Amino acid sequence: MIWLCLFALISCDSDDDNNTNYAGNCDFNTLISADLFANAPDDPLSITNFEINENCLVLELSSSGCDGNTWEVQLIDSDQLLESFPVQRNIRLSLQNMELCDAVISKTFSFDLTELQVPESNQVNLNLTNSGDQILYEYE
Repeated sequence: MIWLCLFALISCDSDDDNNTNYAGNCDFNTLISADLFANAPDDPLSITNFEINENCLVLELSSSGCDGNTWEVQLIDSDQLLESFPVQRNIRLSLQNMELCDAVISKTFSFDLTELQVPESNQVNLNLTNSGDQILYEYE
């Protein structure tokens, strides 16, 4: 019996937490902070693609670097609701990039949007200030 339990523990795959289909399993939480929105790192980046998958905003970005493994990214909400229909929120992608290589690297990150939901509605427009795009986030 002990061997069976030990075998079950050893055979568990540690990569289960790294699910890449983003269905309710985003890489990062979205932060809500007026201070961070204004003051978080703002290193140069280009948002090359985005989509909403379930409650995750999936962003593909490119920036200079060696391999992008040391990049620190945050999706930050300005902590303000802009009254319209639907309600709007300003968000921005913060990148801290200390890599000193000239290559252009692309990476994909996902951010949980559930904290940005507005109780009176089932949708909110997200103004992505880094790209000038507006993204309609619909939820139940």
